[in-house]
Amino acid sequence: MSGKCECMVDKTETATLAGGCFWCLEAVFEQLQGVERVVSGYAGGHVPNPSYERVCSGTTGHAETVRITFDPKVISYREVLEVFFSVHDPTTLNRQGADVGTQYRSAIFYHTPEQKAEAGKVIKKLAAEGVWGRPIVTEVKPFTAFYPAEEYHQGYYRKNPEQAYCQVVINPKLAKFREKFAARLKA
Repeated sequence: MSGKCECMVDKTETATLAGGCFWCLEAVFEQLQGVERVVSGYAGGHVPNPSYERVCSGTTGHAETVRITFDPKVISYREVLEVFFSVHDPTTLNRQGADVGTQYRSAIFYHTPEQKAEAGKVIKKLAAEGVWGRPIVTEVKPFTAFYPAEEYHQGYYRKNPEQAYCQVVINPKLAKFREKFAARLKA
């Protein structure tokens, strides 16, 4: 046996994304292979430790966000972004469907220069393909802080699948996601 340590280090990465209601994004990313953890919360604002009520008021500058911890050996950051762009409309400024306000904006909060570059490449590719027929308004900003949302927001869809919002808004997004990414779903 050599004197070198040949230990395997668990290496995960983090993606911090906003695309409307965090319940929707959380429900999607929890089902994706390679995703180890999804936490709903708030990012992109100027008030420390905001409450849901303050974020909803539109006065804190935060977006409803998910922090995704993933294994890059199983799913790349680019693939995470491809899923992200497939489950929300990145062309509507400060809204997703009936959810309106800056807290529902589309945003990528990058953690590294590589993530910033990859986000730019994905947006450029999607814009060139004209996927939506309108300009992409997704913000690409440096990550500064993430504040986990209140406990009742965590795992919301899993805990409340019969709730009206889950039935009317989240279920159709999940169906579309499951169809498009069937091979990438957790067993």
